[in-house]
Formats: sequence, C-alpha cells, structure tokens
Amino acid sequence: MNDLMEIIKGRKSVRTYNGEPLSETHRNLLEEYARGITDPFDIPVEFVFMDAKELGLSSPVLSGETLYVAGKVEKKPYADVAFGYAFEKLVLYAWSLGIGTVWIGGTMKREDFEKAAGLKDGEMMPCVSPLGYPAAKRSLKETMMRKGVGADNRISPDRLFFNEKWDRPLTSADEMKDILEMVRRAPSAVNKQPWRIIYKDGAYHFYEKKDKGYVNDNTGDLQKIDVGIALCHFTMGLEDLGKKYEIQISDPGIEIPSDAEYIASVIVL
Repeated sequence: MNDLMEIIKGRKSVRTYNGEPLSETHRNLLEEYARGITDPFDIPVEFVFMDAKELGLSSPVLSGETLYVAGKVEKKPYADVAFGYAFEKLVLYAWSLGIGTVWIGGTMKREDFEKAAGLKDGEMMPCVSPLGYPAAKRSLKETMMRKGVGADNRISPDRLFFNEKWDRPLTSADEMKDILEMVRRAPSAVNKQPWRIIYKDGAYHFYEKKDKGYVNDNTGDLQKIDVGIALCHFTMGLEDLGKKYEIQISDPGIEIPSDAEYIASVIVL
C-alpha cells in the first residue's frame, strides 16, 4: 500500500453505501489479499465474504451495503489480539482501493451472520464489516452516530505513550513520532482507544487499559481486539520505513494500574 500515513489519516468508518456491488476486480483483490494475511501470534483468522441479499444479511445502522466480510478465529489465548491485527490489515487494504468498511460487533442479528459464516464450535466471530463504495453523502443516522461517539476525536499522545513508566509522557521527535501517530489514529470500539504503550529498554510495550462491558463469549475481549488494531498500525508503520522488528510476549514487569493488562512488546532492531 502506498502512502500508509495518508491511508490511515483518510480512512473513516462508512455506514452509508451507494448500493453498487464491488467490481469483480476489487472483490478478487480483496479475497486474494485476505488469504495472505498473517499475524504475529500465528493464530489463523479465516475471512468469509458474504453477499447481503443472497443470505438475507443486514444491519440497522447501515444502508446500501451489498457485501459483508466476517472473520473467524479459534477461541484461545491472544485470539482477540490476533483478530484485531488481521482484520485491520484487510480494512486498510480495502480503503486503499476506495472501498469503505466499518467494524460491527453488536448492531446485527448475530445468529444470522454466524450461520452464514459457518461458525463452528470452538470458534468466535468477533466482528464483521460491510465492503462497499461510500455514498456521496452520509445518512443523518450515520452523522448522529459519529457525533455520539466522538468518532473524529483522539486522546492526546501524552495520555497514550509513556517513557519507562506509566504516566510519564514519551516525547519523540524522530520518525517514531509518525508511527505513534498512526497508532493514535487507529479505530476502536466506541472510540475508547484502550491501548497504552510504554517505551523502555529499547522496546515498545503494549498494554490494554480496560473498561467494563467489553468481554463476552461471542466476541472475546473487544478492547484486546482494539490493541491488536493498534499493534497492526505500529508494525505496518515500521515496515513502511523499512525497519526490522521482533514481537515478544514477555512482561517487562513495569508497574501499571490495576485496570491495565500487558499484551506484547515490539523490539525495533
């Protein structure tokens, strides 16, 4: 993908589509790209493309959609983080083609989507997304929803990124500043932005800042999914700059609040 920062800056959740099916070329590109997506935790995420009319699928918060994509993953530790990482890769690729998406976890008849996606025992389908061309104008319903969650607002960097200890702001004037800005602009459930990063000893340690009500058996931990999205932006930013890195799961033992949880560490080589 070209101009990664511009793709991340420009990408918006789309709930109002123009009703035109994806071109055959675009659908083939998306399906091919989805088959090649991997994640740092080696937990396969299966993508299922579903025709809305043929399968009777819809959501009350959408209009004009003709196609959905669902992601399925085996229920196991780090599955939700892996899901967020992999699904966001597809979302960003879709936007680079001019195709709109929006993460949907609850505003749908979940049983219909799970049946259409062929969900099996031991699997979860945290989210789906429509795939389509944005309408020229947002619906009033979409405009009100975006306003309600403050969709265009983001937490300031000094409350997200820390140096060596929690709540000591990280100041970065080099190219990492742009990568952290990519992370700051990542989407999240009701725009909670639950990721936190502490830089210490040459590694960027990712944490989940927990809120109540975001965990259930059908979706896993939605805020861990959000951390996976943030991790995706971070590593894609490194790759865009040609930097090598390693991802480890080794808690550095930094003192953190009781409502926070360590997720993973990225070592920039």
